[in-house]
Amino acid sequence: STTKKPILLNNIADAEAFVSGAEVAVIGFFQEPESAEASQFRLAAGRIPEVPFGLSTSPAVLSHYGVSANTVTLFRRVDNDRRDLDMNNREVDTEKMTRFVRMNELRLVTEYNPVTSIGVMQSSLQFNLLLITDKMSPKHPERMRKFRASAELFKGKILFILLDINLNSNEQVVSYFQLKKSQLPALAIFHTPDDEHDVMTVDEISVERVQDFCNRFIQ
Repeated sequence: STTKKPILLNNIADAEAFVSGAEVAVIGFFQEPESAEASQFRLAAGRIPEVPFGLSTSPAVLSHYGVSANTVTLFRRVDNDRRDLDMNNREVDTEKMTRFVRMNELRLVTEYNPVTSIGVMQSSLQFNLLLITDKMSPKHPERMRKFRASAELFKGKILFILLDINLNSNEQVVSYFQLKKSQLPALAIFHTPDDEHDVMTVDEISVERVQDFCNRFIQ
């Protein structure tokens, strides 16, 4: 888009509307819009075009979110959580800001990889549901549509995760659930505090099947 990033947020109402308007939103809180940290923040925003970035130097907005200047905060809707990166006592550059966002940008459906795995592990949600599948499959877009629709029903309860079997780093997860490639696609639900889990192989995904599988496991 041609929108200049990041968007300036001058008051609390603008900031709240900005945060609630996206699955994942990032705000940089700075004292000076032209500070060195703010410049690094703008570069990071340019690297991650699909995530909305806002910038605020308003004392009222900083106080509303309980942050000090030179903080980058990521807000996410999936678990109503936020993550703060405080840059006051350490060297933070564009690289670190970009990594911070990539690590913590959990979505309604988060794709699992070595970077997002850290955010997944740290999520406050105790239930994870994995769709273990081949992204190259012609059926993938339709499966994803239904998986995403199911995720809407369990927002704030279960973290929905897409695990692509074409990624070598995911082979370990597939073997953890004792699945062979011939049994995929499959759904695997996981309760993080005690490693309880259940697996169901699915040829076709429907919202009803996902819903039943999740409800049964939670009960």
